[in-house]
Amino acid sequence: MPVVPVFNMEGQQVGEITLRDDIWAVPLKRALIHQAVLAHLANRRQGTHSTKTRGEVSGGGRKPWRQKGTGRARQGSIRSPLWRHGGIVFGPKPREYGFTIPRKARRLALKSALSAKLRDGQVVVLEQLRLSEPKTRAMVSVLDGLKVKGRKSLIIMGEKDPNVILAARNIPGVALLPPDALGVYPVVDADRVVLTKDAVAALEEALG
Repeated sequence: MPVVPVFNMEGQQVGEITLRDDIWAVPLKRALIHQAVLAHLANRRQGTHSTKTRGEVSGGGRKPWRQKGTGRARQGSIRSPLWRHGGIVFGPKPREYGFTIPRKARRLALKSALSAKLRDGQVVVLEQLRLSEPKTRAMVSVLDGLKVKGRKSLIIMGEKDPNVILAARNIPGVALLPPDALGVYPVVDADRVVLTKDAVAALEEALG
């Protein structure tokens, strides 16, 4: 079972925590992680792009010239796709890009991503994370103590602290998530994953 140090908010080690093998020691599943990331990015797409066909562009109600006798190619409308400002053939239309993957596959991908972060030494466990006031400076001091400043950091909190949420939202590269909203993409995208002890317990209960 993996054993990792537990730090306080000043960055000092205050103990250790034993993590479960079935969540934090899962082999790397690249294909599953890739599929989960693709699903996340696809679900974020709005799909509101739209082009106009020849039936939707304005103008072109009459034939530009007679069919025969002019020496020019026959034309039925100045809004033909062949013309400038004409309609678009097979252009993009509003559509839904999102798709889902099986729940078991999604959970295994998350376990694999968390395990990979742990093996790479990118997981930090905090004893607790609480601030007496919503000051960004206090949150920056915590990140400095954990040596994660200047990196893309994902903070997972078991119990919400409004002061922490307010203090962290102005710091570039820092994201806060509860354990029940954690997905594969935020884990893969982060340089450091910071969890409180209660968040570890909640994650292991949810994924176990």
